[in-house]
Amino acid sequence: MSNRLDASRVKRNGVPVGLFTKVKNLITRDIAIDLGTANTLVYVAGKGIVFDEPTVIALKDVRGRTQVVAIGTDAKAMLGRTPEGIRAIRPLTDGVIGDFGIAEELIRLICRKAFNQRGFTSARVIVTVPSGATAVERRAIRDSVEKAGARKVFLIEEPIAAAIGAGLPVTDPTGSMVVDIGGGTTEVAVMSLGGIVASKCIRVGGNTMDEAIVSYVRRAYNLQIGESTAERVKLAVGAASMPPDGDERRAMVRGRDLVTGVPRELEIGSAEVVASLAEPISAIVEAVRTTLEQTAPELAADMVDRGMVLTGGGGLLPNLDVVLEQATGVPAIVANLPLSCGALGAGSALEHLRAMNKMLVH
Repeated sequence: MSNRLDASRVKRNGVPVGLFTKVKNLITRDIAIDLGTANTLVYVAGKGIVFDEPTVIALKDVRGRTQVVAIGTDAKAMLGRTPEGIRAIRPLTDGVIGDFGIAEELIRLICRKAFNQRGFTSARVIVTVPSGATAVERRAIRDSVEKAGARKVFLIEEPIAAAIGAGLPVTDPTGSMVVDIGGGTTEVAVMSLGGIVASKCIRVGGNTMDEAIVSYVRRAYNLQIGESTAERVKLAVGAASMPPDGDERRAMVRGRDLVTGVPRELEIGSAEVVASLAEPISAIVEAVRTTLEQTAPELAADMVDRGMVLTGGGGLLPNLDVVLEQATGVPAIVANLPLSCGALGAGSALEHLRAMNKMLVH
């Protein structure tokens, strides 16, 4: 007869140890959250990205109490379309928490949805934060995640997470440069030996581009359009510069006429959209130039050889890499999965927590 214990028959508080361990591992599985102004991604250790939806929450006031109506994709569909009593909002502004209580509830619901209603009680969590965030803003993010149920919260700066996710050798004694263009911020950073050597964070991103399109259409055509419409136009015909062949694409725009007050539609061309995006694109170019000017000569030489890598949703804007390369003389390359780089990098740091501890914000 074997002397080996049958783990399934050993009990702890009346629960078989084998079952106890499985349930515990299921609930406490560590996660990484790329908490962005536009989108939030959740990475589960051992599984990869399990949630990728807009950072939007819809709320309803019922007898003085606030109830959650929807989150993520469902809530984003309500932006600009809600009746009285319901509001769809983005709780993060420029990459940082604007409303503490709502952000806490959104994080809790996002993780519950990612874990199929089980939540993330007692899990260790890594959250991305803008490199330009203040100590107060970082504390707000940490507290929100802790109150949502996390056992231990670690913070990692967004450009470092994006660089890791893009596959850059950030721990090597060579320079790696990333331009992470999110919904609320653009973060430019040069890294070496696991740390940021020079960086610039500006509050210009995809949402700023949408607002620029809204402003242009209002000025040029006396037509008020919503941010969702502007985003659709940006994705359809937007670019950082016109292509060499001068190919003009067009998109239909619908909104409210500011003179008559009635709905109206018109057609807008890509040349007009490019012109409307000139100001935010110039701000991004200037941020890249400033960061390069702050970089040590040895690392600047690495930039010429290795180039800069574009991550984030804004990195997908056509011809942005061309504009940056022409303005700085440094090659620009779009990452393979620009939208997921932050979450993948934070997830990698999560799964190699001890080795990457010095890259975390303490």
